[in-house]
Amino acid sequence: MSAPQPSAAPPPQAGPPSPARQQPGTPHVPPLAAPGPPDAGHAPGYRPRRTLSFRVEAVRQLRRRRTLVMAAVLAGLPLVLLAAFAIGGGPDPNRGRTTLIDTATASGANFAATALFVSTGFLLVIPVALFCGDTVAAEAGWSSLRYLLAAPVPRTRLLAAKLSVALAFSAAAVVLLPAVALAVGTAAYGWGDLRLPTGTSLEAGSALPRLAIAVGYVLLSQLATAGLAFWLSTATDAPLGAVGGAVFLTIVGSVLDAVTALGDWRDLLPAHWQYAWADALQPQLEWGGMVKGTVVSASYAVVLLALAFRGFRGKDVVS
Repeated sequence: MSAPQPSAAPPPQAGPPSPARQQPGTPHVPPLAAPGPPDAGHAPGYRPRRTLSFRVEAVRQLRRRRTLVMAAVLAGLPLVLLAAFAIGGGPDPNRGRTTLIDTATASGANFAATALFVSTGFLLVIPVALFCGDTVAAEAGWSSLRYLLAAPVPRTRLLAAKLSVALAFSAAAVVLLPAVALAVGTAAYGWGDLRLPTGTSLEAGSALPRLAIAVGYVLLSQLATAGLAFWLSTATDAPLGAVGGAVFLTIVGSVLDAVTALGDWRDLLPAHWQYAWADALQPQLEWGGMVKGTVVSASYAVVLLALAFRGFRGKDVVS
């Protein structure tokens, strides 16, 4: 007789695979999960676009002491000018040439134009450099920048929020000074026509829109300083260095503009067009200088802001 043949083993039943045996002392490694939706790795309810909103950043910056001090300085300058004109009296009659300052006491509109004239070259540069140069560097100096990024706030989102708030505060600073000067001048000298140094005048009804155009151009002409300050703010953790560097380079531009030997090269300097707003206070409104100045200032701002975003995106934030 032949030996009995062994029976075939039954086929394995379908079911979940048995877990692999783990060697004693080795940590348990969970199996890889299947890929999920884009926000699967985020905490529930997290939305990158809702982090560090404009309102939150604006409230943070508004509560800072430097914001309140700068607002007090800009609002107090018209009072200082009013006291200076009250002490100094009227213009010197022996001087043949009439300037905008000589007509400051003619009306409230003249007083506002004079305040804008004496503050364009330097005073209005400081708040723009302060708000745009201090915004990121201050966070780095306080060692809170890395905590904002670990929140997590996307870097592009953080820069966009801080830049928008800084520009809004800069615009408010540029508007605040002539607005207060207009109110103070109207209360002191009354509301009337805008007298021009050429001997002509603008009617009171058209003086206010012309002043608004002048203030708007002053704001646009400060875009180069804003871009420079913001770029320096992303490159250093010293707020004073960013603000001071922006102010210093702006002053250097003004000094170079005074060098007539540069010829047409001065047209490439933002400082060369900083007083082009005076063309808005003429009997016939001229746009040529203001358009050129806006193009030059905006071109500098676009390049500098692009450098700021590109450099900060790959920067190792350790402070």
